[in-house]
Amino acid sequence: MRHVSESRTPLPRAAGLRFALVVSRFNESITGSLRAGARAALTQAGAAAADLEEFDVPGAYELPQAARAIAEAGRFDAVVALGCVIRGETPHFDYICAAVAHGLMAAAGETGVPMSFGVLTTDSEDQARARAGDGPDNKGFEAAAAAIEMARLFRTLRAEARSVLRSQP
Repeated sequence: MRHVSESRTPLPRAAGLRFALVVSRFNESITGSLRAGARAALTQAGAAAADLEEFDVPGAYELPQAARAIAEAGRFDAVVALGCVIRGETPHFDYICAAVAHGLMAAAGETGVPMSFGVLTTDSEDQARARAGDGPDNKGFEAAAAAIEMARLFRTLRAEARSVLRSQP
């Protein structure tokens, strides 16, 4: 396993931004670790506890539906979607993974709220555990870091657009 923490880009500042964590209860031992990793990243980046809100959903399939509704509420700068789908003996895995990935991307595009993909799609529970361990290599940590970066980018772009509009006659 590669050791990324030495070369990892520092986390952007999350202070003043609001984040929603949407977490699947299915495979809860894994998603709980992803949740802890995401919270660690946001806290390390300076997000206030009052600016983090968690929403639980039954499974990964429900993540895009909840993420869209949360984004439409207009209270959050970014949504972090966390889940775990482990391959089984049927094609169910493929359908769920594709639906979640496409659903989150569509929801982000349609709402204008960045959504990060912290959904593990693994062949085994051991692979899932390896990606949900402690530290910055935790995929929940990585998803939160991406959400911070995208929220900052969107905030900057919106501020620039407002500035341009104000300067026009």
